[in-house]
Amino acid sequence: QVQLVESGGGLVQAGGSLTLSCTSTSSVRTGMAWFRRAPGKEREFVAAISWSGGTTRYSDSVKGRFTISRDNAKNTMYLQLNSLKPEDTAIYHCAANRGMGTAYQIDDYNYWGQGTQVTVSS
Repeated sequence: QVQLVESGGGLVQAGGSLTLSCTSTSSVRTGMAWFRRAPGKEREFVAAISWSGGTTRYSDSVKGRFTISRDNAKNTMYLQLNSLKPEDTAIYHCAANRGMGTAYQIDDYNYWGQGTQVTVSS
């Protein structure tokens, strides 16, 4: 059973940066991703990374501002958030894929963390 734990969220001003981490209790040999849920909205895809880390995928809303990466030796995935905007405010969840690639649909992920809150003030 894989357990995922996010950390690194917080309160930041618009234009600022944060780094989120997602650590698993065991080796995750699948693709992984970050999703987020803003107040009053559905959970949405943010970014995904393949098991090897060689392939990444981003939503249009974060492309060029966020960077996903992973260190398999540390069982940890990261999300670097730059140029943050108030609309990035959400609970950010990490997830592990059923396969090896960079799927972007919620149903492709079967392990989820509890989430970490990111709040961006204007």
